[in-house]
Amino acid sequence: MNRTSPDQRKLRSGFTALELIVALGIIVVLLLILLSPTRQVREAVRRTQCRNNLKQIGLALYNYHDQHGVFPPAFSVDAAGKPLHSWRTLILPYLDQAALYESIDLSKPWDDPANAHAKETATPCYSCPSSVLPKGMTTYVGLLGEQNFFSPTHPRKLSELPPNKSSQLIAIFERDYQRAVHWMSPEDGTAAELLTPPADRKTAHTGGCHMSWWLMDASPAS
Repeated sequence: MNRTSPDQRKLRSGFTALELIVALGIIVVLLLILLSPTRQVREAVRRTQCRNNLKQIGLALYNYHDQHGVFPPAFSVDAAGKPLHSWRTLILPYLDQAALYESIDLSKPWDDPANAHAKETATPCYSCPSSVLPKGMTTYVGLLGEQNFFSPTHPRKLSELPPNKSSQLIAIFERDYQRAVHWMSPEDGTAAELLTPPADRKTAHTGGCHMSWWLMDASPAS
């Protein structure tokens, strides 16, 4: 009868453990290789959904204008001129969010206790699918300024939009997620922010920020 010495058993066990470690390492590497394209596909789908969100917002702005004769103001104000609600709130009925819109007291500020329910409600149309922001926060902001899409003083008609040599006017853009705002808050971005982003700008996905353009032939694009 052949007997295996303790030293031989230790040696064989050592080789077995080493082989197991190598095998596990190979499996991990293969999984990473296989999962990498899957992650890229998922991210591409999320980027497409993000662009679609901006396109739907652009269409909602157009439909608002079609019904009211003007685009929504950048924000509504009270009798003293204090901002109350964002344009994002005003176009909710055109984003299939009529019930949410009806629950909001537009005569009171967006963060008033009377609007607590709406404030705690997340709206998918204002959320990038790749975002990890807290519920209710958004990186979709309007371009504010007298020479931009949203005037800070009054709602505009289509015919009153500032002329643009390229026949395109940016309406909405996706800002750095470190500067996200609540979707109800009357806060937006400026051309200076868009043209001179911070050096450490961070968006929710690769490929930079998305924008919603307004073609001067009266059609939204993204």
